[in-house]
Amino acid sequence: MVFAIANAAIRMYRPLLPTGMKWHLFALISMHTQLIVGLILYFTSERMKGFRAAGEVMKNSVSRFYVMEHLVGMVLAIVLVTIGYSKAKRQADDAKRNKTIFWFYLIALFIVIAMIPWPFREVGAGRSWF
Repeated sequence: MVFAIANAAIRMYRPLLPTGMKWHLFALISMHTQLIVGLILYFTSERMKGFRAAGEVMKNSVSRFYVMEHLVGMVLAIVLVTIGYSKAKRQADDAKRNKTIFWFYLIALFIVIAMIPWPFREVGAGRSWF
């Protein structure tokens, strides 16, 4: 994602190289792959089963984050990447194409970063970095 955003920012006022859209497509494919892996973990992980079985998910901020907020935020980011790529693919002007990719991917990246359960946040407390 970061490389695709940087590529779009650098190429915003220059012609798009033939490999330019391939980097954007690679970011799109990797986000969709992460979605598939995340959904598999969401439905098979013992931790998630424990959160969902607790019953009062919405009253506890940690379980609410894992069951609802993380899922919705990541899906929203993937939808933004997909919309951005689709809109950019249809545009004829390279500057507009790169501007579209840049803004959609950048907003999606901010959402992804905000929805990660970092160890220094309440939802990630007690977890290690890896």
